[in-house]
Amino acid sequence: MKIENRIFDELQVGDSQSLRRLCTQDDLLVFANVSGNHNPMHLFDLDGDGDGQPEAFVPGMFLGSLISAVLGTLLPGAGTLYRAQSLVFHNHAHAGDEVESRVTVTDRNPRDMTVTLATEVRRLRDDALVVSGVAVVEAPRRKLNYSSHDLPGLIVQRHRHFEKLLKRAEPLAALVTAVVCPEEPNSLGGALRARAHTLIAPILIGDPDRIAAAAQTLGADLTGIEIIAESDPEAAARRAVALVQAGRAGAVMKGHLHTDQLLRAVLDKAAGLRVGRRLSHVFVMDVPGLAHLLLVTDAAINITPDLRAKVDIVQNAIDLALSLGIETPKVGVLSAVETVNPDLPSSIDAALLSKMAERGQITGGLVDGPLAMDNAVDLAAARTKGLSSPVAGRADILVVPNLDAGNMLAKQLTYLSHAEAAGVVLGARVPIILNSRADDDMARLASCAVAALHHARLSGQG
Repeated sequence: MKIENRIFDELQVGDSQSLRRLCTQDDLLVFANVSGNHNPMHLFDLDGDGDGQPEAFVPGMFLGSLISAVLGTLLPGAGTLYRAQSLVFHNHAHAGDEVESRVTVTDRNPRDMTVTLATEVRRLRDDALVVSGVAVVEAPRRKLNYSSHDLPGLIVQRHRHFEKLLKRAEPLAALVTAVVCPEEPNSLGGALRARAHTLIAPILIGDPDRIAAAAQTLGADLTGIEIIAESDPEAAARRAVALVQAGRAGAVMKGHLHTDQLLRAVLDKAAGLRVGRRLSHVFVMDVPGLAHLLLVTDAAINITPDLRAKVDIVQNAIDLALSLGIETPKVGVLSAVETVNPDLPSSIDAALLSKMAERGQITGGLVDGPLAMDNAVDLAAARTKGLSSPVAGRADILVVPNLDAGNMLAKQLTYLSHAEAAGVVLGARVPIILNSRADDDMARLASCAVAALHHARLSGQG
């Protein structure tokens, strides 16, 4: 950012400058932590006045700091020091509002080199005056002209999107879930925690002695939970599928067995859960710093999907996004570049998928591609490349070219960006919860919430 200040002698009455700022939920959390003001009126997920709705008011002093930002960076700029600031609050701004802070020179005092400025903050959606006041500052006396260094970025490490999923699933009846081989503490513990949150009603299928040993390790009581004895993992998977076929279960959860052992039972032509669509895996990801959920597909099942398979992969992901409350899912089909290259098959597939959605062969969402990763998720990158589609820079769903790319992307987000990832397999008669041994409690709970919400939509309850 280039900074050039205005020294006292350059300032004239009537000079004015402004800055615009989108006030985000993360801003409220950062300000609460920095200031120590934990008033629930200013936290997006809390009800501060008991009316049943979270207020998410932007704190008054945060708005005041936006005035300070104009004074310190634009007018007069670097070297400015406050003498006084009055503030009168006329309206409220909320998380999600874009505001404009403006300062205007009204007086100069050569005796002490101070400048008086009228200050205000306006809410842009309706031009409402939110804050007005007067600032008195010491103007800089030396000219400064330089490029400032970027400040270290801040990321809020709270997984609010998963918390919202859990809250969204709360009103639903517990989803009866066949849990296959919950024979060690992680897999059993995940099912029991989801049960405690009334997300699922588990039926445990596996070796009873191993299940009991895992429960003892956890200090858990299995009283009231149905256990079906089946010591062989593949036989246990077939029993889970049979429970779904019999109408006794609305989801299947992977426990301590290999994914291919579970999926063989699901894909069995005679007794499985096929419904005519290709199975695909979706990571539902809560990425710190990202303002919305991010879905990544396919990262676990289809190794090198062809165009026909990708149609189902995209449709499965759109259907899931709709179940999670995303009204018009925006799908970015990834390639290495954002232009069609005949030598790059992923770019051709992406363009065809985009056109197929345009013609109604894929429904429920907006599909655009090819997009490179940067211009799929970053609006500034998309604008730099001249992309102006409703998807570019705003993608809710990322469709990767192959399993290698999807697996790498999901794990990079998890281990480098500290994202949480909930995994679910779609395209079968019921959702299949596919947890990893490395998943923590929140990821396992979110996977169950995702399955419950999708089942509710498929069955007409959501």
